Amino acid sequence: MQRSNILIALGLVALFVTSFLGSGHSALYLNGIGLTIVVSGTLAATVLSYPMADIAAALRVAHNSYASSPPSDAEIVDALLDLAVRSRHRGMLALEDAEEEVTVGFLRNALGMLVDVPAEAAGASLFKEILFKAHQLDLKIKFTPISEEDYTHWVQQQGKQRHIITVLGRRLMAKHITGVTQILAENGLNIDVIHRLSGRLPLEDAGEVPYACIELSVRGTPKDPNAMRADFLALAHETGIDIAFQADDVYRRNRRLVAFDMDSTLIQTEVIDELADAAGVGEAVRAITDRAMRGELDFKESLRERVSLLKGLDAGVMESIAARLPLTEGVERLVTMLRQLGFKTAIISGGFDYFGRYLQERLGIDYVFANQLEITDGRLTGAVSGEIVDGARKAELLRRIASEENIHLKQVIAIGDGANDLPMLSAAGLGIAFRAKPLVKQSARQALSTVGLDAILYLIGVRDRETLDTLNT
Repeated sequence: MQRSNILIALGLVALFVTSFLGSGHSALYLNGIGLTIVVSGTLAATVLSYPMADIAAALRVAHNSYASSPPSDAEIVDALLDLAVRSRHRGMLALEDAEEEVTVGFLRNALGMLVDVPAEAAGASLFKEILFKAHQLDLKIKFTPISEEDYTHWVQQQGKQRHIITVLGRRLMAKHITGVTQILAENGLNIDVIHRLSGRLPLEDAGEVPYACIELSVRGTPKDPNAMRADFLALAHETGIDIAFQADDVYRRNRRLVAFDMDSTLIQTEVIDELADAAGVGEAVRAITDRAMRGELDFKESLRERVSLLKGLDAGVMESIAARLPLTEGVERLVTMLRQLGFKTAIISGGFDYFGRYLQERLGIDYVFANQLEITDGRLTGAVSGEIVDGARKAELLRRIASEENIHLKQVIAIGDGANDLPMLSAAGLGIAFRAKPLVKQSARQALSTVGLDAILYLIGVRDRETLDTLNT
């Protein structure tokens, strides 16, 4: 068992404590504001806002337990993060690059360089001069010799497939990251870099539950992509987080069109159910809607059947229903940010055009395609006019918009929740099942269930601070 060090810095006092921590190397950096846990080769986490007495007690308990049952690095991080989150204070998990040695939190500035030093110059005097200069600049420096074999191996990693893993939720803990890294290891993938995309938690509760999000850049070819995705879905379901897996290519960094389903995606209701309630046939229509969204009924047939039950409804009720449509969490922030970034946006819905147009005006959406309710003498006739927008039609419309805007389909994001959205999600470069039914979530390439729509910004690599900067300009 390798002996490791814990470094605790409190104000001007530095105390070095040596304990058995297992095979990894861990360091804790503690002061009156935050606690940074550094785990070499695994991860680094920062916890902000915690009761000092509780942290001290936790360290004493952990110290006493090392001799009998050495905890793993992940268990140490997990225990401390659990402590912070369960206390009356809130905790924050911040993760950064953990390839060799990680520095985050209050050790803010770090620079790594690979230098080829001629053999005749690689003497003690060179390193002595560098150390002296570092001392003058109040810097700390570490030298790590790189063998020719290691360097060659590093060069040979060029050209391997790269992917981006986005891990997000209301709160992330070390056990979540451990679960993800285990799946990656089982599939022979190497982690190059870990970035935190979410912002820092305020010390005072602002009344909002922020998101926690990290992005892992990984290298290699998965042994079994389908099995790996299934493992990610299972982990996400078991732990209450979301995990996205994307190819890291030029298209991921250059999305230009976002297409939304409307009902239960942009808004938190099914409009036809609202109309049915107004017509007094709510239960009958909802039963058909649920079966259609689960993929148990043909969409066209189910739509005609539901709309027929609305025959005779005063069309005037649509205005009041539209005015009280509940927007999904994060919609306004997301669409505003997309407009600022120059994205085109579209609503492609199996719902109804009247409500799509209302949302278009409210949110500033570029395109709207949806079904037309037939109205005669101010009342619904119980029929739909024109071509029904079903799953196949949604995919067709998505391709048409992309073509008109001269946008490659791989630059398109499509978001929906129902079985009739799957053709559109499959056609897009990034298809996202949002708070979707189980069948849809299993079939789509990506799924988000625990966060709002604005978390989609993380999937295109946008950090919280960038969103704030953009929206405030």
